[in-house]
Amino acid sequence: MVDRRQVLNFRVRAQQLDRDQGTLADTAVLDIGVQNTGPDGARWALATRGVDVTALSGEEVILLWTVRGAPHLYRRADVGHVVAAVEPFSDADAGKRIYDAAKPLKAAGIANLAALDEVATHMRAVVTRPTVKGDVSGRLATVLPEPYQRFCRPCDATHVYEMPFRLAAARAGLELELDTSPPVLRRITGFRRAATPGDRFDVIRAYLRLLGPATPKQVADYLDAPLKDVKARWPDDVIEVTVDGEARSLLAADAEALESADARGTRLLGPFDLFLQAKDRTTLVPDTARAKELWPVLGRPGAVLVDGDLVGTWRPRKSGRTFTVAVQPWQRLSDAARRAVTAQAERLAAHRSVPLTAVDFAS
Repeated sequence: MVDRRQVLNFRVRAQQLDRDQGTLADTAVLDIGVQNTGPDGARWALATRGVDVTALSGEEVILLWTVRGAPHLYRRADVGHVVAAVEPFSDADAGKRIYDAAKPLKAAGIANLAALDEVATHMRAVVTRPTVKGDVSGRLATVLPEPYQRFCRPCDATHVYEMPFRLAAARAGLELELDTSPPVLRRITGFRRAATPGDRFDVIRAYLRLLGPATPKQVADYLDAPLKDVKARWPDDVIEVTVDGEARSLLAADAEALESADARGTRLLGPFDLFLQAKDRTTLVPDTARAKELWPVLGRPGAVLVDGDLVGTWRPRKSGRTFTVAVQPWQRLSDAARRAVTAQAERLAAHRSVPLTAVDFAS
């Protein structure tokens, strides 16, 4: 039996949120992908793990639409294994991941994986040079039949369904150019999909290694995959532990780390940091009201992590030349903790290349 603090300490250590320096090569979260959503996205997530991102370039990293169709950052050298790892496990899995796009395909007698291959083939043919997403979508609408398309009322136009479009991109050997909005797609130079992802990039093992202990359902929810498919691929080298009365699995190799982890340090986690992506939210934040504050339907804040526990939320406020970090503590913070939070806010301001005006601690 283990308690939530042991679980959180283990994850802080596994995700290297307690280190001051690191490299892309030894940053573990890049094995599962670092979500790049919002101004404090993947680069900030790497910076909080000690990586110098000031000179980060597309020669070292690659941005792909992968898990849940979200953009994730990876090491460029790993792309072949990553693409193998994030592919749907089965046709049923593909249908679940593409959401409402599966219904018209089924009605037309088109298998979901075959549909992804069809979209990928046409996408690769379209993207012979860097191409804006809207142009790619427009070209696809002229070559793909009706089951692949939907009418968009806001645009008053017909588009290819969004999730097949996103999930087919990596399948087609396409990446997203860094720092482009709207997104620009281009071919991955020398792309070759690996035959298997290998243990390091296997998404189920990576989840257990970085967000364990966990249940098959929690992993399935993270991937948007059917529980049946995840259970069928559950690793054999796991041990069972009990967290808050719930049986969960942990890779046997991590048993000692779970028992001994003792997290120290303060971090301002971005809204989509991997630490906050775990699907056992009641373990992360047991209080229901605080959980709603951290994970609202729209406009997520970041989270304040102090010595292995989440102790509040934070939001950036920029107006003209002023940049303030507003902190909402969930408990009384010691003077040392407030100084550490302020230091992290200064680090965030430097990361954004703006001077910090103030850190506003709500009473």
